[in-house]
Order: sequence, then structure tokens, then C-alpha cells
Amino acid sequence: MASTMTNIFGATSTTEEVLSGTDLRGKGILGLTTPFGFHSTATEVAAGVDLTGKRVIVTGGAAGIGIETVRTLALAGAEITLAVRRPDAARPVAEELRQATGNAALEVRPLDLSDLRSVQSFVDDWTGPLHILVNNAGIMAVPELEKTPQGFERQFGTNYLGHFALALGLHRALAAANGARVVSVSSIAHLFSPVIFDDLGFDFVPYTPFGAYGQSKSAAMLLSVGITRKWAEDGILSNSLNPGAIATGLQKHTGGLKTPVERRKTPEQGAATSVLLAASPLLEGISGRYFEDCNEAELLTKRPADLTGGYAAYALDTENADRLWDVSLQLVRGIGE
Repeated sequence: MASTMTNIFGATSTTEEVLSGTDLRGKGILGLTTPFGFHSTATEVAAGVDLTGKRVIVTGGAAGIGIETVRTLALAGAEITLAVRRPDAARPVAEELRQATGNAALEVRPLDLSDLRSVQSFVDDWTGPLHILVNNAGIMAVPELEKTPQGFERQFGTNYLGHFALALGLHRALAAANGARVVSVSSIAHLFSPVIFDDLGFDFVPYTPFGAYGQSKSAAMLLSVGITRKWAEDGILSNSLNPGAIATGLQKHTGGLKTPVERRKTPEQGAATSVLLAASPLLEGISGRYFEDCNEAELLTKRPADLTGGYAAYALDTENADRLWDVSLQLVRGIGE
């Protein structure tokens, strides 16, 4: 008999429905669409959503689209932790958000995703349920090969492995929420590289800034697939997304945003898909999928020259997700135990 789960909005779905990518209002839906699109803002997406009593973590919540993600979820009444690498810089941002939203339940906690010791400290300090985890923080196109304190390639270690360790360490808290959501912020740049299982650290393959970035963002997508496959019985849903091209500090190594003006988004628009996956009832029962412009992305057979959208099959492949999960468990051994 199929088991059932109740999400944070009170709706129920079966484990089989989650694993097969269906929802209760449309069995077998492929290419999920919503009323929102490229120009939609996070505020528009969250209209009418009530997150009172829900606990949220947003990594990198004091910069870029993280700020707008926090702002919107705070307006919906959520209790939010901004998990950040530089707490001193984040505290004034959090205070501004408290004043702007009227929500005093915003706190700043230190988290350096590149260092598994910091991740362990964060999860050790967490108590109680967690309803929404937004894996938002990241770095992009580091010019030269750099390693984390534990010896992992820095973009893979920060963008993916730190978030894997964080989710793993918070697994019990997510399960306790009875219908939690984990959101993985990926990128169109996942089209630059699959996960190179035989050389994750570029010890043999020549390092390139965007090759490494692409690998880390493919891994972020596989994380959502892995969570769907491993934790569906716990009522935990997870989807990944491409936020679009937004001018933020993320481009500090690339000389600024190169995307044509007509394809750029504001931070408010860039946060819209994150908020959709984190909080919208439209995503009830949906898990293991990849979204852009607030709608499910299309499968590609070849990387488009203009990088206008879509996803590569390798980044949602279940065998790749299972393999990456097993490898990652070995790499972060001890987290959450």
C-alpha cells in the first residue's frame, strides 16, 4: 500500500506520486506550468501564501537574490535564519529586512559552506523542525583551481557538497516538519559540465572556471533528485532551479554580467522561482524537477549556443543522482551522525 504524506500547506500525496513526478490535481503531468513567467516577481508568486509558524533557512540570505527570497518569505510570516559566511555584514541587512517586512523573526547564523566543520557546527546548533531549506549561496567561475579546507575543489565544495552536508545534517529536522521542501539553486551553466565522477577535483582534467561551476550546478540538481529518491518517505520534497541572469556579486570573477539586457532580471524577478519552489501551493506533490522562469524547464538534446534555457538529461538522471549521493556520503562522513 502506498504511504501518504502531508505537506506544509496541509495537502496530501502518496510516495509513488512524488517519485513519479505527479501531483494530486493532474496525474502524469509533464512540463508543469504555472501562471507566472520570466517577468514575475517573488512577491507576485507568494501572493496569498501564509507561512506563519513555518521555519526557514536561506543560505546566502544577505546578498543577491537571497535578500529578496528572505524578504518575500518574511512577508508571508515565516521565521527565517539567514545562514551566511560573514555574519557581521549580514546583520545590518537582516535588520533592514525586519524593518521593511515587520517580521522580527529573522536571525543571522554563521555558515561557511566551503568548510565542513562550519556545516557541522551549524547543524549541531539547530533544534526543532525545519519546514523550508533554500540552498541559495554559491560562488561562480573561480579563476584558478582552489581547494576547500577539506581538500575539495572550491566550487564543488561550496555550491554542492556543503549544501549536501547541510541537508544531510538537517534531515531529522526536515522530516519532523511533515512535508518539508528543499530548494536547490542551480544555473543554466549546468550545461557546461556533468558531474565528472572519476575526477571531481580536477586532478587530471584541466581546470576551467566554468567547467567547475557547471559541474557544481549539475550536482545541485542531482541533490534534489537524490532527496526525492531517498527522503520521499519522510515527506520531504525537493526541486532545483535556474534563477536567470541577475547582476549580483556572483559575477565578481567574470567582470560583471554579460547577458544581453533584454534577458536580464531584477533581483525581485530572480528570486521568483526560488520562492515558487519554496512556498507556492502550485508545487504540492512535485519533486525531483528543474524549473526556470517559474515553470518546469524543457529537456535538451544539445547545449544551445545562446544558453536561453532548458536542462541536460545528465543533471536529472536517477542513476547519476544515486551515484553522487553515495560518493557524497563518503566525502562528508560524520556530518549529522
